[in-house]
Amino acid sequence: MNNKTIAQMAGVSLSTVSKIINNYSDVSEETRNRVLEIMRQTGYIPSSSAKSIDNLKKSNLIVVIFAGKQNVDFTHPFFNEVLNSFKKQIGFLGYDLLFLTNQKTGGDGGDYLSRCQSYQVAGCIIVSGQEIEPSIDALDQSDIPCIGVDIKLTGTNSGYIMSDNYNLTSKVVEHFYLMGYRDLGYIGSSASSNISNIREAGYRSAMEALGLSIRPEWFVNGSDFFEQSGYIAMKQILQAETLPRAIFAASDLIAIGAMRAIEEHNLKVPEDIAIIGCDDIEACKYVQPALTTMRQNKEKLGILSALMLYDLINNQSSTSSFVVEPELVIRDSCGNKNGSYGVYTTM
Repeated sequence: MNNKTIAQMAGVSLSTVSKIINNYSDVSEETRNRVLEIMRQTGYIPSSSAKSIDNLKKSNLIVVIFAGKQNVDFTHPFFNEVLNSFKKQIGFLGYDLLFLTNQKTGGDGGDYLSRCQSYQVAGCIIVSGQEIEPSIDALDQSDIPCIGVDIKLTGTNSGYIMSDNYNLTSKVVEHFYLMGYRDLGYIGSSASSNISNIREAGYRSAMEALGLSIRPEWFVNGSDFFEQSGYIAMKQILQAETLPRAIFAASDLIAIGAMRAIEEHNLKVPEDIAIIGCDDIEACKYVQPALTTMRQNKEKLGILSALMLYDLINNQSSTSSFVVEPELVIRDSCGNKNGSYGVYTTM
């Protein structure tokens, strides 16, 4: 028994059999299934591939999807670093990456499930965005293994990984409180951003637990997680009658934009308004003053998401989720250069 015999039995060309064995996508599903069924009935397994018949239906492609009508794409340094770590680990495990875009489908993602099926992908990694498309839900609920980054997936063959976005803000509020700051504000991303909303909810809860007043004019949402959004939001806060003593920004880029607005207003960070960001992107070390931030372990997020997806693909684990604990990295922008507390007066 050889490839030529299988081709004759199936009534197809030898090249078609070769394409099916090597997981090419330009073969109709009907033809593929007919050839594979003949292989199954005859017990024929190509020696060159040493794969089972079921595995011949799968490629070694992992799809990467930036979910949402508004998404972070390659431009956000946090997700860029997570994906770099993911790419290295999944590469070691023998997989290649394929990026699906929602641009040609009018921003709604089209039918992600059918597109993944046409490429016969082994699995998917889905990166959180804003205004998540309904087609993401269909993919999540399918039998294609999926791992979400900062997005909760609920499918029976899905999992997700994220930082503890709710509780990380309690560390920020605690730090501000120990510094003697009582008038606190918040700059978030779009009101449609689930991550930003979770962080704001945790921030408000921590403030309420300490008996701190929440001033609505100091809580402003921007349009996204980028610098210009933080700049515009901070400009709005600076129009208030009285100003907050400290601001937590939902991302480092938002914080950097806010710092620029404060400087243009002839105020200083941290002397007039302290700032803490979130993510610990590389730029935090180099802005002036250096930005205090909640560090999310980007390398760990990438490696864990790759290993979790690999286990789902190979039936080594069931649906899973993992929450990575963030860390407060103290730099100059919060006014605490020496790392001690109790040396600043309430303002």
